[in-house]
Amino acid sequence: MPLEDHWGDVLHKARAMNGVSAAAAAAAGGISEAELSALETSGRRPGKINFPALGKLLGLDAARLAALANGWLPAAVDLCRWRELREFTTRNDQFSVNCYLVWDGTTREAALFDTGLDAQPVLECIRAEQLSLRHIFITHSHWDHVQALPQIRAAFPQARLHVGAKTAPPDQRNLPDETIPLGGLRVTHRATPGHTEDGVTYLVGHWPANAPAIAIVGDALFAGSMGRGNQSWTLARQSLRAQILSLPPETLICPGHGPLTTVAEETAHNPFF
Repeated sequence: MPLEDHWGDVLHKARAMNGVSAAAAAAAGGISEAELSALETSGRRPGKINFPALGKLLGLDAARLAALANGWLPAAVDLCRWRELREFTTRNDQFSVNCYLVWDGTTREAALFDTGLDAQPVLECIRAEQLSLRHIFITHSHWDHVQALPQIRAAFPQARLHVGAKTAPPDQRNLPDETIPLGGLRVTHRATPGHTEDGVTYLVGHWPANAPAIAIVGDALFAGSMGRGNQSWTLARQSLRAQILSLPPETLICPGHGPLTTVAEETAHNPFF
């Protein structure tokens, strides 16, 4: 799966985060404004570029930025370690979005994290695996992450909905320090605002065979990048450092867009950190 953000997207986000003009960024990189514009649109490298100066201006790690420009991707993840985890990538004409289904192998109790654009793949998996959907966890309220929610709830009206919005009905709000049992699995949450006010990262732990915990992060973090700071760039970056990158290195990161990654990969390769 390709990265959600190519390195031109990373530059554009970093400029927005730091209030840097296109002219200043182009000058630091030793390229023209037209070349910068084409780069931010396509991700194509315009030839020689001054990564140290550009990284310093934009608050990005220059070596990691260069690696991203040269085609870095996170190492492929073997999901066999998490036998009861499924990733679904649904698409429209413009983009794709991920959602995740997990369940306990003994009780067959299941939880869905976001819904994606199309309920059909999730519903087919639930039927094939003979699961009982008990919970629906929403990472944030952007439409592409909840598009299929009406269909999911119609099929499983008894499933409890969990959201981070403070304005949600009381029975749907995530509670402080709440742990949700899912058979032998355990689901907890951490507030990760910044991309949206209601942003939440969900952690699923206690996997069989001591598999690492997984973190479903929505649009807070992408492999090699981060979500746009629609609420606050500063808060978004702080949330990532404190609530996601502080997790054990082997933690599997399941983003709302793009490929799976790990805390170790992002700590070592993400230009924003």
